[in-house]
Amino acid sequence: MKIKSKAALAAVLLAGASAAAMPAVADDAAQLDELIVTARRRAESEQKVATALTVISGDELERRNIETVNDLENSVPNLEVTSQLGGGQPQFRIRGVGMTDYAANNTSTVGVYIDEVAYPYGSMTQGALFDVARIEVLRGPQGILYGRNTTGGAVSVITNAPTKQFDAGINASYGRYNAFHADGFVSGPLTDTLSARLAATVDQGGAWQYHRDTLEELGDKDRWAVRLRLDWQPTDATQIDGSLRYNRDQSDGLGLRLVTRPFQSHNYAPIGRLYPIDTERRITGWGISPYFANLIGVSPNAKPFRDNEGWGANVRLRHDFGWAALTAVAAYETLERREFNDWDATASNEAGTFFFNDIETLSQEVRLVSPAEGRFRWLAGLYHSTETVDGGFYSDFSEASTLRNWMSTSYKQDVQTTGVFGNIDYDLTERLTVSAGLRYEDETRELKDFLTQVLAPVPNRLASTDAEQSMGEWSGKVGLEYKASDDILLFASAARGVKSGGFTTYNSGLPQQLEPFTPETLYAYEAGVKSEFFDRKLRVNLSAFYYDYRDQQLQGILYTQTGRVGRMINIPKSHIWGGELELTWRPTERLTINQSLGYKYGEYDEFYFVNSAATEAARDPVTGQYNTIVYSDRSGERLPFPRADYKGAISYVMDVGPWQFEAETNYNYRSSLFSTTSNSVIGDYWLVNANLTARPIDGNYSIGLWVNNALDSYFEETRNAFISAATASPHPPRTYGVRMTWRY
Repeated sequence: MKIKSKAALAAVLLAGASAAAMPAVADDAAQLDELIVTARRRAESEQKVATALTVISGDELERRNIETVNDLENSVPNLEVTSQLGGGQPQFRIRGVGMTDYAANNTSTVGVYIDEVAYPYGSMTQGALFDVARIEVLRGPQGILYGRNTTGGAVSVITNAPTKQFDAGINASYGRYNAFHADGFVSGPLTDTLSARLAATVDQGGAWQYHRDTLEELGDKDRWAVRLRLDWQPTDATQIDGSLRYNRDQSDGLGLRLVTRPFQSHNYAPIGRLYPIDTERRITGWGISPYFANLIGVSPNAKPFRDNEGWGANVRLRHDFGWAALTAVAAYETLERREFNDWDATASNEAGTFFFNDIETLSQEVRLVSPAEGRFRWLAGLYHSTETVDGGFYSDFSEASTLRNWMSTSYKQDVQTTGVFGNIDYDLTERLTVSAGLRYEDETRELKDFLTQVLAPVPNRLASTDAEQSMGEWSGKVGLEYKASDDILLFASAARGVKSGGFTTYNSGLPQQLEPFTPETLYAYEAGVKSEFFDRKLRVNLSAFYYDYRDQQLQGILYTQTGRVGRMINIPKSHIWGGELELTWRPTERLTINQSLGYKYGEYDEFYFVNSAATEAARDPVTGQYNTIVYSDRSGERLPFPRADYKGAISYVMDVGPWQFEAETNYNYRSSLFSTTSNSVIGDYWLVNANLTARPIDGNYSIGLWVNNALDSYFEETRNAFISAATASPHPPRTYGVRMTWRY
């Protein structure tokens, strides 16, 4: 890290410390807010939930620059969200449990839910977050309470509900690179029993990258979304609510940078341009051949883009029988994804990729939950979903020396999933509670009409298959929780989590690349403490875990003499251990300090596979062929994820005459990690954001200034070596602007 970055960081933190040191009278009334969550399908304080849980309120989302679920990695310990090659197919990783995959057909190890509706595929989660009440992030295997089975954890987004009185608000901001954002809502009663809430958001501009040759800009956002929520309560015991939503994203794609080595384009006679390693952080490049532009139906000067459209609807019935509460949820979601990326990051046509996917999911869930009172409490549920992923992608390798063609991979995938789950809690004493949960899931995945073919210049069918994979697996959890006092909760648990397998749907010319990968299993052991001190002014939560990982799903590499291809594989055995510390302190009513620390470490225990580094080193420098493919025992190697992260926020409120000012700084440090796809190290980084907001003490509006990436840190999300170019997906530089809000 550069010295000037450290100095700037010190200045920012010292500013926060100065705010903390400002004279203040002891405030006995200053207490931390009690957030009510539904992580265990009951409304309860987050401090009463005996599991590792991070909650971010809707008010905090704006301060911390959280616009999509991807941005949560800057606020939640031991969470990372990455999009391989910078595309719109993110993968979530919690406590090191996650996978890397740029295809659209495989589900994530981390479940993402919005208002109890599952979004099982990464590309479905990329809509903007707006009008949100809170976000709950659970760490560890899920399934005994949530609709889907996951090994890593769950991200649950809860949007704001309709209100019984009229309410409205709007928020708008304008910043560097002509970035504009606005969101707003209108809410209130339609009748004595029916309420509605209409919310919308829009993002425009913000192009911060430019083409190294033409100086054309890249990075403009062009997306909007709208949601209508209805809430009908015909009786005191019955409530029916639901929503309709639509989103459209026609934004520019993310440009990649050339890193680690120069790139020789058109590496055959006549030899093309030699591109040096990019040094200017905003530089990128792209190109498209006339044939490829005609194939995907765009102009011959098209730049990387997204053209995605999605809509959905859900309805939820809740009825209190007295002896139990019934919840039934039905939802339909669809996404039409069209996305063009240039993965060689130059004007040469060596790795252009166009995704076309149509995704549909239909899900139903029914739960019965006993009353919260009493020594014995229970939950029982049934979940079913039907999913279809149709499409594939086109590849432009027309100037890649080892291919010189245009290719297509297409497929259709159908998934049927049924899960039965239940959980019980029993108070052995007033302080000691034992819990146990169990789930059985039956799933069938069918891959139909998979075909990889060369389209031109000489058409050729390379590989085709139809495949089916079935899973019948149980998962479960047992736990103990002990209330040492009204403010201290100790807990420990052991769990078994399962994530379904799937299919590799990359360009394929090798039969072994088409073999399905199997489900993964995680045996998770966790212990922790949740505590509050000094009349709820200080909150300290600590958790530690050990994971025994079986058949871990990983993106591997298959080598042939002339090239290499990706394939999803299973690692027989590995392990991960670590923990999280989360601290929130409000010494006065005006000062709030949040801090968190995450640490994790993992190794392969049984893993014999290709040694990519040794194979690349043995590559023939003249022909570029892999004449020697090296295999080795990879046991004992470190798992490829960052070990540590440190995250925090400091805010201080001060009255000046008739005005109230709030200064807030939030920051995130992530340690380095090894990129298996590029055989290089992605460096550590600091990300610091800051806000200054002013509002009339008796007013209903505010104005503010904001800066994101205040230190102007350069860092990369991923590194890749696709076909021939070594690239990285960069984070935007420093941005800043003004924000205005109004509330009825």
